[in-house]
Amino acid sequence: MITIMVMENKIEILAPAGSMDSVIAAVRSGADAVYLGEKEFSARSSAHNFDENELKEAVRYCHIHSVKVYVTLNTIVFDDEMQRLKEAVLIAARADVDALIVQNMGVARLARQLVPSMHLHASTQMSVHSYLGVKALYEMGFERVVVSREMSKKELEKAAEIPVELEVFVHGALCMCVSGQCYFSAMLGSRSGNRGACAQPCRLPFSIGKVKDGHALSLKDNSIIPYITQLQEMGVASAKIEGRMKRPEYVSAAVRACKEQRDNGFISDDTAEILKNVFSRTGFTDGYYTGKTGYEMFGYRRKNDVVSADEKLFSKIRQSYKDELSDIAINGTFTAKIGENPTLEITDGTHNIKVTSEFVCQKAEKVALDKTKCETQLKKTGSTAYFFESLSINTEDSLSLPLSVLNAMRREALAQLDDLRAKRHNYKINDIEITAPDTSCVPKGNGIRARMTTAKFSPAFKACELIYVPIYTDNEKLKSLMADGCNIGVEIPRGLFKNEERIAKRLSEVKQLGVNDALCGNLAAVYMAKSENMRVHGSFGLNLVNTYDLLWAEEYGLEDVELSFELTFERINRLGGTIKRGIITYGYLPLMLTVNCPAKSENISCKTCKNNSKMTDRKGEKFPLKCDGICTEVLNCVPLYIPQNEFSTLSTSFYSLRLTVENYVENVESICEFTQNPMLKVKSTRGLYLRGVK
Repeated sequence: MITIMVMENKIEILAPAGSMDSVIAAVRSGADAVYLGEKEFSARSSAHNFDENELKEAVRYCHIHSVKVYVTLNTIVFDDEMQRLKEAVLIAARADVDALIVQNMGVARLARQLVPSMHLHASTQMSVHSYLGVKALYEMGFERVVVSREMSKKELEKAAEIPVELEVFVHGALCMCVSGQCYFSAMLGSRSGNRGACAQPCRLPFSIGKVKDGHALSLKDNSIIPYITQLQEMGVASAKIEGRMKRPEYVSAAVRACKEQRDNGFISDDTAEILKNVFSRTGFTDGYYTGKTGYEMFGYRRKNDVVSADEKLFSKIRQSYKDELSDIAINGTFTAKIGENPTLEITDGTHNIKVTSEFVCQKAEKVALDKTKCETQLKKTGSTAYFFESLSINTEDSLSLPLSVLNAMRREALAQLDDLRAKRHNYKINDIEITAPDTSCVPKGNGIRARMTTAKFSPAFKACELIYVPIYTDNEKLKSLMADGCNIGVEIPRGLFKNEERIAKRLSEVKQLGVNDALCGNLAAVYMAKSENMRVHGSFGLNLVNTYDLLWAEEYGLEDVELSFELTFERINRLGGTIKRGIITYGYLPLMLTVNCPAKSENISCKTCKNNSKMTDRKGEKFPLKCDGICTEVLNCVPLYIPQNEFSTLSTSFYSLRLTVENYVENVESICEFTQNPMLKVKSTRGLYLRGVK
């Protein structure tokens, strides 16, 4: 006996769509919503994506079937792109989409000004992975938060206490890095993941230790579809499938699996086999959700994974959604009397349509219209989204009416219903003029700041206007440094996850010690530092890249910000606003922030690693791995080094030294060594400040 599960407030099944074919596959397979990108500002720029006409077509098709459409504008956006961004927001509004998914605070700010009533969803690119991060976005007015894939069941349960919709990835590719914190592709080839142009270098061989041809940055695909009922019970609003760059057949298979699990409580063996064969990397993992990270999560696409996805499989899947889905119930009444015009009235429960034919009914001379045949003809809705739940036929005996008239009335009534169902919103659009930023009030200066991974450093660093040390620095050491004349702040880790409450408590402790400055690389960190009435300094992890971002930061109460190192010097000088801003001028830049350490791909434990592991690429370059007990940072193989003469004329207020693996900070004689002298014994990079990103 099979038990069918019926639950109220069913979790939404949200499907990816990189093309109209994928939209159709998603809808006909049972998706409740789809997300897709316009031609610009999409975190999957290699997908087909949609121009204005294609977007209108997709929205119309979806809305007719009661399926919602969310448009992704989830990339960082530069000032010189704001006019195009404005048009992208207006295109979405004119197409009548149901929400925008945004990464960038500046994008959210502009979208609110242009279309105040449109819902905003915070993209997973915002790197929100904790209760306070979700709370911060809720208080900012976001209707939904797409949380990081790395969150465990326990962490999601806590976040679900906030009265905002949560969207959770239940199936698809897993990036090694926390979304929004990956600079690997950008630094290695100028193709920015934050711009939707990631070249996926993480899928290439990277080895740990003496291993050859390892895949230390490649995880199996995530699949927590079997836990959809749990997610629904904890209050998660949406079960999201990754894959806007994948085939329509993949979309269909994933949607059907999610729908089976949600509605029936299980996935059939046939569906599970199709899902595995259509795309996987040697199977799936639920490691983040269950909290079982480690070696078993790693995997890469092998020959068997590729050959299983053959045309025979694709053809089988296509057959399952080849016909239009007639899933909208309607009720109707047909009335015809001799000497009068016939009428057809239909309703979907919300919209009411009445069609009157110009034809005048006649008395039949030979064969009268049969009521059964009349009903059969009117119910021929097979190529539309509708089916008649009930149809009342009110006709007189001996009445003559051509079947062509019935067909025409049915087509007209359904076409009118299509038009009404397609238009869900009546957005009011404000005409906001995009002007060049005012750079006249930008505060300028040459203050020096240093970010340390240790509290042991030479007296030379007293020259810094602010020194950030780890938040867990010993209390006595903190007091000693401050007594010695150092202006000390603490860095809140970019990766919080299960340690958020512990970190918040520690922040309160250091505040009591007299530490009043906090370096914050994520929204939760900003939120907790503000709650302690500390001076909040935004780090590069906030991905602030445009004037609208800086205006948001100032309004939200940040003291100053460290600009994203994906900006060029030219773009930095064009930024407006009055908040202090700075750049990193020295340091081994963090290319990734990971929850599952790359060293675990070779089953290396933390005890064995001792925070000294390195990762080697195909060219022999070595990337240090540094763990803070919560997350691991993959550092670049060479340090960033910008000579003072190259940045001293920038429109900035300070510059930062990011010290991580350097073993000489206790012996530095002068801070000028980092700004004026080519002291580095190894090769260095100027990063992206000159070459920029795509």
